[in-house]
Amino acid sequence: MRLILAALIATAAVPAVAQTPGTPSKAAVTPGTYKVDTAHTQVTWTLNHMGFSMLSGQFGAQDGTLTIDPAKPSAAKLDVTFAIADLSVTSAKFAEHLKSKDFFDVPTYPTARFVSTAVVASGNSAKITGNLTIKNITKPVTIDATFVGAGANPMSKKVNFGFRGTTTIKRSDFGVGYAAPVVGDEVKLDINAAFSAE
Repeated sequence: MRLILAALIATAAVPAVAQTPGTPSKAAVTPGTYKVDTAHTQVTWTLNHMGFSMLSGQFGAQDGTLTIDPAKPSAAKLDVTFAIADLSVTSAKFAEHLKSKDFFDVPTYPTARFVSTAVVASGNSAKITGNLTIKNITKPVTIDATFVGAGANPMSKKVNFGFRGTTTIKRSDFGVGYAAPVVGDEVKLDINAAFSAE
């Protein structure tokens, strides 16, 4: 009896483990059009800097939508605009250089845009093919995406869900920058995309 009481007391003393609002279940996503969550969507770019180190920076989403029906993933439509003018790196001087005509020419081309053209899904993964436009140059890109999770956001009470994605592009394809191969031409993109019911 003492052992049972001790076990009950010990169990009661252990705090409950909080569950995250989102779960990796597509059932929480209802068919419809969702707005990109600009506060929680980011693209991290990484390239080789002169063979000395790997260098990264980020862009955030400015606007966009995802129209999706989990029962018909191949019919999904994604259209997201990224704020190149708000790019983020660890040096203010470097950020200004990236915004100059040497690289993104932000005064002329303040945004980039990705528009999907095809989605091939398999379980919780998908290949999203679309057109990426940077500096008014459009090239086809395929993103390897993985579903992260979905659920009701406890703050907004609205359905939220998101994906992770990766792809690789070449700076030279979009007229971004110079000095290849001194600075790497190949750029890896790591994408965290979040969406919310309107």
